[in-house]
Amino acid sequence: MSRIGRKEIELPDAVKVTFSNKELKVTGPKGELSQKVLDGIEFDIQEKQILVSRKGDTKSLKSLHGLYRSLLNNMIIGVEKGFTRRLELNGVGYRAQLKGSDVINFSVGYSHPVEFTVPKGVECQIVDNTKVVLTSHDKQLVGECAAKIRRIRPPEPYKKKGIKYAEEIIRGKAGKSAK
Repeated sequence: MSRIGRKEIELPDAVKVTFSNKELKVTGPKGELSQKVLDGIEFDIQEKQILVSRKGDTKSLKSLHGLYRSLLNNMIIGVEKGFTRRLELNGVGYRAQLKGSDVINFSVGYSHPVEFTVPKGVECQIVDNTKVVLTSHDKQLVGECAAKIRRIRPPEPYKKKGIKYAEEIIRGKAGKSAK
């Protein structure tokens, strides 16, 4: 049996979980999330904990068991506390500016500024023109948004310039050496 799938999920007081018509809904102070569930996975929702189980032992159900437990746990954490992803801009003249509440204007060494539209459900803050902070109740949405921003100018190892995650370490490489 899946080690992750068998772990019980603690249910906070402020969060409400319902499972009906093959759809899992989680509501809390930060918002509401829903997830479609395939056949064979069951949720035993009690007052303070949730247990995830599967009906059979097929290979596909075994792989989905831990997945749905992790998805449900992330949904509960998201609607209660939320998720944050931080990005840093490294390079001379690299900066970000917030236009309105949903468009970020990046100056990252191209001949033109790059505009990025932040999806609904994600809040963005710019700190010191070089740090971008993304927050949301949906972990998948925050991660995808951060990855798209990083793709605008990925960090390169020779000059260590680009957009990187705050916790990411860029290992520098030596350039060409003269003989």
